[in-house]
Amino acid sequence: MFVSKLIVFFQLLGSLSFVLGLVLGLPVIQVGFNDRTISKVEADMLQIAEHSWELGTACEAEAELASPALSVFRASAFPPPTHLNPAITGNSTAMIDIATNIVETKVPGTLPLTDGDGAVGDPASLGVAVLLANWTRDDLSDDSFSVAAQEQLDYLLTGAPRTEDGAISHRDTQVQLWADFVYMAPPFIAYYGALAGGAVGADLLQQAYDQCRLYRNYLRDPIGLWRHITLGNGTDETHWGTGNAWAAAGMMRVLQTIRHSEQAQAFQSQQEDLTNWIHEIVSAAWQFQQANGTLLNTIDASPWDSFADSSSTALLAATTYRLATITFDFSLIEFANKAMDVIRRSVDDDGWLQNTVDPETFNTPSLPGEHSPEGQAFVLLLHSAWRDLAEWMVGALPP
Repeated sequence: MFVSKLIVFFQLLGSLSFVLGLVLGLPVIQVGFNDRTISKVEADMLQIAEHSWELGTACEAEAELASPALSVFRASAFPPPTHLNPAITGNSTAMIDIATNIVETKVPGTLPLTDGDGAVGDPASLGVAVLLANWTRDDLSDDSFSVAAQEQLDYLLTGAPRTEDGAISHRDTQVQLWADFVYMAPPFIAYYGALAGGAVGADLLQQAYDQCRLYRNYLRDPIGLWRHITLGNGTDETHWGTGNAWAAAGMMRVLQTIRHSEQAQAFQSQQEDLTNWIHEIVSAAWQFQQANGTLLNTIDASPWDSFADSSSTALLAATTYRLATITFDFSLIEFANKAMDVIRRSVDDDGWLQNTVDPETFNTPSLPGEHSPEGQAFVLLLHSAWRDLAEWMVGALPP
């Protein structure tokens, strides 16, 4: 409560971090969203999220925003509490409700948590929420969540198509790798491992890392950005903004899962790699930031060949704030600040993020009156990352 009031106080002065920067030599960060706007953004997200990846991303946004003590970005992540206490764990109702509905409507005899519309990775994006629902359930005789999570893991590790060197395909009918996959499946595999502990847990943490490594090997270009889709039919060799954001943010979640697990000391080199790979993407992306703070849908295209995309801008800014909190390297904060400013100005009075890419076409803007569920979630992820950095700056959070 003290920290929240302090943040509001500094916002009224103009900027929390401007004052802290003058006094303590800490980085200056942009003024964030107010609670009223964030509530609208959250309500809009929950209203329109339908597809598996949209619901999974909404669950992650809910964890980071409303139940930060359960998020992998807090040292309290492992082990999570066995009972949900709003005074300690925050409001996890929306996340648990989504996970419960997914498990209750799961088609018997199928392994993925839900229909992935042909995607292997997307249903796994719901896996962390399902695992949390299982861990905190009141009815200990109810094994529906644990069975569903185990089946989803089994499908990823033994049922899905793979490349010869072990990269799990993002598509179920052909071997094809999408940058999106890194946000959907590796964080679930890592979270499962962190909960399992022991040799099984260590193996799963390693497998989550390996998927990030393999996907980087296939998709990274020399400038540090990732291509969107490779192998199979229907590739996309462009440096899609949201694809790079998915990859960087997904690796960030794997990194933080490892860092806060009981196995962290055994995975020092993997943590170093992930940190470097995240930095590689965000530092490359910000070199193409436009004057008003936005990134283009194809990051390195000219403004005449692409268009401004607030979705990828928001998620890459969120990841940049997270990275600064971990590494104490604040050299990219100025880019995230410019991005925060343009995103704040891109949310309308009803809480809708404007100027998004259509998440199903990848290469066209959202039509007038249409909105991006993942874009709404990215605003919440940006706000949460900004909040955590601000709270760390006033000493309320450990690094």
